[in-house]
Amino acid sequence: MLLQASQSMVLLIDMQQKLAPAIFECKEVEQAAAWVLQVALQLDVPVWATEQYPQGIGATLPALAELIPETQVLQKMHFSALKEPHIASSLACTERKQIVVLGTEAHVCVLQSVMDLLELGYQVFVVVEAVGSRTEQNKQLALSRMQQAGAQVISKEMLAFEWLECCGTDTFRQISKGWIR
Repeated sequence: MLLQASQSMVLLIDMQQKLAPAIFECKEVEQAAAWVLQVALQLDVPVWATEQYPQGIGATLPALAELIPETQVLQKMHFSALKEPHIASSLACTERKQIVVLGTEAHVCVLQSVMDLLELGYQVFVVVEAVGSRTEQNKQLALSRMQQAGAQVISKEMLAFEWLECCGTDTFRQISKGWIR
């Protein structure tokens, strides 16, 4: 299945200030997540973020938080975002069935959220450059498990080209000049 911008939303999971320094290749993960968020915003794809216990782990990284409406940053205590009724209902209200997942940690909150999203019937796409864990091994194990469960593991460029669908449009020119290098 291909992604469609009109059927997609983005869920950024727990890219938080106190956790980020411990993430393997954190800067690269943060930059990839920002890239996806900026493309999503240009294509009017709704963006949501979660924060795991922000009193202890901190807020969403500032460079990412500025790309997400404050009302769409949702706090949670469960590792799976979908175990929080207010998050599950916020996503359901969009009536979109494709969810692009970014964030940390791949083997904990991302994995558990993806498993629950799949169980609820969503088509789930995990952007490989935009998820991370404290170790590369945990990230790779999580990606493998999510894929075996039915999630699509994709690159950020796969995402952009699927959302764009064709070249020759003003939107394609803007995104290809600004984001696809």
